[in-house]
Amino acid sequence: MNKTLAFSKRNLLEMARDPLSWIFCVAFPLVMLIIMTVVNTAIPKEAGMTIFRIDNLAGGIAVFGQMFVMLFTAIGLAKDRESSFLVRLYSSPMKNRDFLMGYLLPMIVTAVIQVTASFIVALVIALITGYEISVLGLLLCIVMVIPSALMFSSLGLLFGTLLNEKAAPGICSILISVGSMLGGIWFDVEGVGGIMQKAAKCMPFYYATRIARSAIDLDFGMDTFILPLIVMVCCALVITVLAGVVFGHRMRSDLK
Repeated sequence: MNKTLAFSKRNLLEMARDPLSWIFCVAFPLVMLIIMTVVNTAIPKEAGMTIFRIDNLAGGIAVFGQMFVMLFTAIGLAKDRESSFLVRLYSSPMKNRDFLMGYLLPMIVTAVIQVTASFIVALVIALITGYEISVLGLLLCIVMVIPSALMFSSLGLLFGTLLNEKAAPGICSILISVGSMLGGIWFDVEGVGGIMQKAAKCMPFYYATRIARSAIDLDFGMDTFILPLIVMVCCALVITVLAGVVFGHRMRSDLK
């Protein structure tokens, strides 16, 4: 456990020293929260559009921000591999699980901090704009987005293991774009319907957004919360196990 915590602390400090991690993981989601709120004020009430209303937007932004945690997990691991830092650590008493948890724990902590910051801003916006938003729902959402934080961190771990420092950011950026659209962050997937809705329901991003929004609304229905949570937990576990298997295989390959 001590080895895991020491390695986690090192990775957390490495990320904290990178100004881009602060810009994309913390500042950018907050800026988007403010910009989309401004857009919402310009939409006539007669349009009946609620996707950018703060009580809906806060949950979507929470998931959107986690996607950048995936990006920096991939970049950090790819850098460690290419600098031979990991190869040197392989000769230490650390085991495969110590490496995995050492990368995943600080990223999950980062995701929780990021979501908390977004919700503080969301509360301020709600007070300014006059919309009601449940503080209890926001607190519950911080807990409920941990499975999606694990999923995105594990995806970053997977891409960082398979790809080099140049390729990993590009693939993650594509996934961020796809996840933003199919997750229903910027538009109402149910309202669009058709192929787009069917495609969204085949991707885990959609369920991550559903969980976040339902938690904030304190809506614990079977279709709106429970089933999406089951899907997300299963996806997070499968991707984490897959990332662990791939990392272990790469570790054994590098030692040969």
